[in-house]
Amino acid sequence: MPARAALRQAVKVAAAAADRLRPPGPGVVVLIYHRVGARTPVEVDLPAGLFEEQMAMLADSGRVATLDDALERLRSAPSTVPDPVAVTFDDGTQDFAEVAVPILAQHQIPATLYVATDFIEQGRSFPDDGRPLSWAALGDTLSTGLVTVGSHTHTHALLDRLDGERAEDELVRSVELIGDRLGVTARHFAYPKAVLGSAGAEDAVRRRFASAALGGGRPNPYGCDPYRLRRSAIQRLDGMRWFGHKVGGGMGLEESLRRQVNRIRYVGAPS
Repeated sequence: MPARAALRQAVKVAAAAADRLRPPGPGVVVLIYHRVGARTPVEVDLPAGLFEEQMAMLADSGRVATLDDALERLRSAPSTVPDPVAVTFDDGTQDFAEVAVPILAQHQIPATLYVATDFIEQGRSFPDDGRPLSWAALGDTLSTGLVTVGSHTHTHALLDRLDGERAEDELVRSVELIGDRLGVTARHFAYPKAVLGSAGAEDAVRRRFASAALGGGRPNPYGCDPYRLRRSAIQRLDGMRWFGHKVGGGMGLEESLRRQVNRIRYVGAPS
């Protein structure tokens, strides 16, 4: 096993061990996907077969909910109903429509896709050869009744570098394009790279959207702030073993370490 993969595997083992010492509590689990189809070597580009197996597991669990339904549950006290799991995707790459949505439809799994609209509008590739969706293809996914479109800013800007006015421009342009091209309102937002925005940017997000997502792993406890949603990133190395832990609300240590790396890697970087 290559050194980097071995290190990632060791982190996952340590995170699972930490869960035994501090088991995750009740709450809403939100999963982050990026790409499906393994067309590129990046760790977040899952093989279609693995993704299908994961969606089948979620369908069998009876826990899957739309993001809106999950947020409604967050506002109430815990019940005897199993904690919901919401599926989300970031960016807006071509494989979402071509590979992921047919699998989602097969298992009737709803998903929220947070799109960085400039890449779609300009037909500009995301890093690591991430071919963008077209508006037409994204519109077709809406016809399934399973897809909700949210904002991931216009240019995938890191909002920690932007004041309220510049952040507002990013959000307005994104929301307007989604409305113009798809005829829907973007009610939910995800921070690029899970880096929280400046105070002005966060205020702009709270005024415009019903929720905002970060990273962080672990379930979102009932009654928590919907503008600080924790999400667990799914990687191909998770397979089914670690995926099961993440669906159970575990592996928070892995997300904590990733968040620390992101603070060093992205905070202060050009937006």
